[in-house]
Amino acid sequence: MSATSSDTKVTAAAGTAAAIRYDAISIARVICILGVVYVHAWTGLDGNALQLARGTPQENLRWVLMEAFGRSAVPLLGLVSGWLVAGSARTRDWRRHVARKARTILVPMVLWNALALALVCGTAWLFRLPAPTPHSLGWVIEEIFILTRNPDVDVQMPFLRDLFLCMVAAPLLVRMPNRMLGVVIALAAACQILGAGPPVLMRPATLMFFTLGIAAHRGGVAERTATWPLPLAAVPFAVLMPVQLWLALSADAPRAGAWVSGLDLLVRIAASLCFWRVSWALARSSARGALLKIEPFVFLLFCSHLILIWLGGPLLGQVFGKLGAPGYPAYLLVQPLLVLACVIALGSLLQRAAPGLAGVLSGGRLKPRAERRGQHGKRLPALDPHRA
Repeated sequence: MSATSSDTKVTAAAGTAAAIRYDAISIARVICILGVVYVHAWTGLDGNALQLARGTPQENLRWVLMEAFGRSAVPLLGLVSGWLVAGSARTRDWRRHVARKARTILVPMVLWNALALALVCGTAWLFRLPAPTPHSLGWVIEEIFILTRNPDVDVQMPFLRDLFLCMVAAPLLVRMPNRMLGVVIALAAACQILGAGPPVLMRPATLMFFTLGIAAHRGGVAERTATWPLPLAAVPFAVLMPVQLWLALSADAPRAGAWVSGLDLLVRIAASLCFWRVSWALARSSARGALLKIEPFVFLLFCSHLILIWLGGPLLGQVFGKLGAPGYPAYLLVQPLLVLACVIALGSLLQRAAPGLAGVLSGGRLKPRAERRGQHGKRLPALDPHRA
């Protein structure tokens, strides 16, 4: 075999691996954000009623779904963001990098928070929806900009706030030596365990996983773990998750404390490994095409799903019933798919009627339909510059 032929095969193999890696990243976004919907699934019960329902089969099912597919999947989004930034040359120009991230993260966050207030609080006023309503100008400002506390309406948005701050610091983080990165990871983990993040970071774990993503890129961890057998990658998650569920479901289990927070971080790390390996497997499966078609809509799904649940949950609840009703488990299981269907319809409509608005609200992920048709059938590059 000639050297030229050998080099060509090596290059082709590298290109294939890069394409699969990019697909796996896209698929990870899909399964993670679909899982987040379970964390905010409609129950029809207030806080006191949910406490009384603790330990019932339906409430246990809800917690299993939240822990296994929701809270445990979110850290992988931070890891992916850090991994992409570590491989991007765009961080060298700090001003342009921050301006780009403001357009794709901060502006959509603010707009969706404002929409949430208008739609959810407006419905609460007009139709007595059981939802928070403005009681001061300061409350409205906090809800929209998330300055010092988590919002009451759009409760998932602190992730975008913290992610934007991580992006602001990214040009510094990607230039740090490995030892300093380790210090940042350790400090962020300590702050998360001790609850010392706010008002700078609502969840210091976001910085921890973002920085872990940078370190993973340097060490080639994504590629190495993708070669592991799927059962092996799932073992840490399978071992730790039952303990996490016991803490969540048992009436006598402790709810707070440093060791509880430390276990939570370990579970999230194990979940990230498991979900990444699952994403890689899906990228090489027959489900790849369908999942990649969904991916452009998942940022819109992340931003809008809680509004749709606030407004649509009670309507469908009239059919299926609240938590505790015989039909509720089926409703709970399909809520992510119902919300996804609404988001795809909404996103497609916006692409046709107001492509500029669709681009802004999706952080640039939803491109004009003509542009998307021009890209049909082509694999995107291993590192999408818009996402990095």
